[in-house]
Amino acid sequence: MPLGTLDRTPPPFFRQGYSALTKLVFFSALALFLMVADTRLSVVAPLRVGLATVLAPLQRALLVPVELVSGGSDYLRGLNQALQSEDAGRKKLALQAERVAEAERLAIENRRLRALLGLAPALPVRSQAAEVLYEAADPYSRKLFVNRGMNQGIVAGSPVVNEVGVLGQVTRVYPLSAEVTLLTDKGAAIPTLNSRTQQRGAAFGGLANGSAMELRFIAANADIHVGDLLQTSGVDGVYPPGLAVARVAQVERKAEGGFARILLEPAALADGVRHVLVLEPLSLQLPPPPAAEPAPEPTPKSTSKGRKAAGVAP
Repeated sequence: MPLGTLDRTPPPFFRQGYSALTKLVFFSALALFLMVADTRLSVVAPLRVGLATVLAPLQRALLVPVELVSGGSDYLRGLNQALQSEDAGRKKLALQAERVAEAERLAIENRRLRALLGLAPALPVRSQAAEVLYEAADPYSRKLFVNRGMNQGIVAGSPVVNEVGVLGQVTRVYPLSAEVTLLTDKGAAIPTLNSRTQQRGAAFGGLANGSAMELRFIAANADIHVGDLLQTSGVDGVYPPGLAVARVAQVERKAEGGFARILLEPAALADGVRHVLVLEPLSLQLPPPPAAEPAPEPTPKSTSKGRKAAGVAP
């Protein structure tokens, strides 16, 4: 067979078509065109929405094992936390039950001792609840305003407390509101009683930007330690006895000074307080003092000189 008659074209299997460079340029231009068209005209948006709709069931099916593993771990973690919380709650409940029993025992013992000594029972303290309206705008003072005033029977000097301890004292009364000066104010002072040593003192505010108090006029060698609880003594005629005032936070004893520098941490902080209890001053609940009996008039005594001067014989 002559060579000229042979078919020199490659079979279809070995045909390569366009070159690789031509394909790269074409598809790059197509991709660039689609990106610009999608950005400007949102041409591919319907296609993307349709594709997402079609693939949504598949995505959900593939996420099921992941959610099972994550949910199982969260369940086990939550179950462990719930068991720990239950255990802590049971311990706290047992501690509270022990404290309640101790308080009841002390109350019974207190009544028996008072009856044995013939002492009068503690005065019942009249009180009324109030809501904190706002804090005073003065940055150099620590004062609050409550929604109880003169119309509700609030008087100046009334103690203000919450469930933790003493907050302050009413210093100004208006018809529908009252101003409360906190114990941490620079002008506040309150008599205290150390619950451990029964030592009396006076606590003053105005330290550390209104966040701490100081116990003054305490001797450097006094028996006072960090952690001691200071309560109201009740001898000032304002605060009922036994209310928590502060705890001793720091004691500095200097040899060259006669008094110790004692910093206190208030028992009740005003930050975040919404409701308080306004107590009636203790002086208004005490019985009136007995009226003083008039002194007998002195009887004049005659002397021998007086008789002689008057010309009267003895």
